Amino acid sequence: MICFRKKLFNSCRSTLSKKYCTKALENVVKGICDSSNKKALGQPTSYTHPHLIAENEVTPLIKKDEYQCRRQKLVEAIVEHARKCNPQAHNHMIVIPASSKQYMSDKIPYVFRQNTEFLYLTGCQEPDTCIVITTARDKSNHTATLFTRDKDDHAELWDGPRTHPEDAVSFFGVDNSLPISDLSKFLNSCRKSTPNISLWYDFETSPHKEVHRIVCDYLKNSCSKSFESPRSFIHKLRLYKSPAEVALIQKSCDIASSAIIETMGYSRPGIGENQLFAKVDFECRVRGAEFLAYPPVVAGGSRGTTIHYINNNQLVYGNELVLMDAGCEYHGYASDITRTWPVNGKFTDAQTEIYQIVLDVQKELIELCNKLPTLDALFECMCLLLGKKLQSCGLIAMQPSNNYLMKAAYQLCPHHVSHYLGMDVHDTPSVSRNIKIEPGMVITVEPGIYVTEKSNLPKEYHGIGVRIEDDVLITENGPVVLSRKCPKEIDEIEHIVCEHLDKS
Repeated sequence: MICFRKKLFNSCRSTLSKKYCTKALENVVKGICDSSNKKALGQPTSYTHPHLIAENEVTPLIKKDEYQCRRQKLVEAIVEHARKCNPQAHNHMIVIPASSKQYMSDKIPYVFRQNTEFLYLTGCQEPDTCIVITTARDKSNHTATLFTRDKDDHAELWDGPRTHPEDAVSFFGVDNSLPISDLSKFLNSCRKSTPNISLWYDFETSPHKEVHRIVCDYLKNSCSKSFESPRSFIHKLRLYKSPAEVALIQKSCDIASSAIIETMGYSRPGIGENQLFAKVDFECRVRGAEFLAYPPVVAGGSRGTTIHYINNNQLVYGNELVLMDAGCEYHGYASDITRTWPVNGKFTDAQTEIYQIVLDVQKELIELCNKLPTLDALFECMCLLLGKKLQSCGLIAMQPSNNYLMKAAYQLCPHHVSHYLGMDVHDTPSVSRNIKIEPGMVITVEPGIYVTEKSNLPKEYHGIGVRIEDDVLITENGPVVLSRKCPKEIDEIEHIVCEHLDKS
């Protein structure tokens, strides 16, 4: 470094004053020193991606201390549960693996998506990693060890940099970090040093074959063959969204809403469902989404009565409706929105009647969220409301029985009206839909009517499929529709489609 300083000083002395040369030298040396702490890791950082990640954030909007808090809450929940069920269980080891890369053919990978439970607890977006959390009697204290991919210069040449143990501790806020090749030794060391340690690992849905094999070997050699899954405990934590998570879901909804509006305007008679699929996908990605949150439903005409139609390979003609169920994933958080519109910009009378029933019912259900019902109760209310409105329009027979109305409605809408939403589209599936919703939860509200050719409704209604779905945050002050920027009133929708048709 001394030789370098002298050489640099001599080279610039001929053209610059000593004062400026010394300042330039200091800046260069400072940059060299800083660069040792600022390098590319295996995922975006505030150094490599300052447009995405702020200082102290591990992933966009979510800071290191929030991930640490999540791990602490998980430990507290597990220790508390263990104390009630088995007072002798004082020591616990929680193993949560990352996903592994999946390949569609030789050397051609699928788009990587991280194991949601692992991502929630670490913020680590890299494959083939694992976190092990150990705790003893004191639930306020635990040790988190992150296992990262082994160093491999050849692999990094092809796939890019990896995060190594020397960087993982400070970046992810864990206590220790080791290469993944040391996982088996680490687990066996824990078993020998703490013979009665309780294993928490999800054997049913393990996303990583090698980690699964290592854990199975550990259990085979352990004195205690008992284990429990931490999945339900993690889901209970994920059910309640932090302010940062709400902001991410809101952004995801805003992106998807704008994309759907653009796709409405792109519609015209004779367009292909595949073109509408491509349009909504493009508009989401160009606004910052990584990808669509699920294969979208883009159903024209009578195909809209097939609830999970995803072939998206037909043409949409004349006065047919388009039913689009699409959402995007934005930095790990999903949106899930459904809108239905006429491809020619004008609802027919029969379409208007069905659409307005669904819209009115959806508004009533969102308002009902003020009373904090269960999702199952919300579903029952949907069936009753749909039945009453269909009856008042003369579309189903007059019967005084609520049971009849609900059964008749279920024939036309045979799916649930709501699910939890968050990092996954159908989020926290281990959480019952028979618990009352609470502030901090995000749910969908998605009534629909699907009139197939086999329906008893008059023929002019056959082939009409309508669903309207919004994403709703439950707060202390009532429900907040996160997808509110996506129009759903009839006049708004017709204006968007017709305005673009007039220009084309």
